[in-house]
Amino acid sequence: MAKIMLPVQITRSAFIAICALLFSPAIFHLVANAQSSHSTGIVAPGAKLTLLSDGFKFTEGPAADKEGNVFFTDQPNNRILEWSVNGKLTTYMSDAGRANGMYFDDAGNLYVCADLHNQLWEISPSKKVTVLVKNYKGKLLNGPNDVWVHPNGGIYFTDPFYKRDYWTRGPMEQDGQHVYYLSPNHKKLVRVIDDLEQPNGIIGTPDGKRLYVADIKGHKIYTYVINANGTLADKKIFADMGSDGMTIDDEGDIYLVGKGVTVFNSRGEQIDKIPVPQPWTANITFGGKDRSTLFITASDSLYSIQTRVHGTR
Repeated sequence: MAKIMLPVQITRSAFIAICALLFSPAIFHLVANAQSSHSTGIVAPGAKLTLLSDGFKFTEGPAADKEGNVFFTDQPNNRILEWSVNGKLTTYMSDAGRANGMYFDDAGNLYVCADLHNQLWEISPSKKVTVLVKNYKGKLLNGPNDVWVHPNGGIYFTDPFYKRDYWTRGPMEQDGQHVYYLSPNHKKLVRVIDDLEQPNGIIGTPDGKRLYVADIKGHKIYTYVINANGTLADKKIFADMGSDGMTIDDEGDIYLVGKGVTVFNSRGEQIDKIPVPQPWTANITFGGKDRSTLFITASDSLYSIQTRVHGTR
């Protein structure tokens, strides 16, 4: 048999030197940098969390209009505030029904979970308030908490029970904590989820085909297929954690809040974590002129951070 010759002959000492180089800290640093350059995280390169304003009692419900102005609530102080695309803070509405979660439709109407009297409101661009939902089958709702508007105009909202010290009502009248759907003509209210412990955050995909709902007490995020009539099907666990508010970006990533911000891709894999220096992070949305700024309501403050992705409508 012919003798096989290696193209390069190396000595034992050379082999040891090569191994030392391959496993050196410098090589590991280069590999780490290469991996980070292909990161699937959502924060823009070099971006830092920015405190925009504080001194509120408890911030909630951020929602962006078509221009990218962000509206949010100072819930215990019963007001809705606006952070404009120019960075100016103003009070949009006082005596705001103890507004909690909010969402804009494409016509500029603002939908508000107004739990002062356990209602769902519509606020027109001229600030006319219309009460869309007062009760379910003659009984008071628990307290609408978060809301999402389907592209067809139908409205999904969660109805957990968090007893408020400003209520004059008696005990919980509904038989549990559920999720409801209001038809596009605002005439028919249907209970679409009745098997969660305490539904809270809610968001849907921009094509209107899928809904994500947080069971904050059950420590789960569920995903559903949205049927043509607004009912839901094919319930699946998306993530093993709960969330207060929720949002989605143009890559299909889902944003969960509570202890900071946790981001999952559409396959349910965690891809990012944004610490927020507050006891509780309540809600989140994209805003700004190009919807690439993430706005975060946390305890007594409003924060933002620039991202490489964009929000959706």
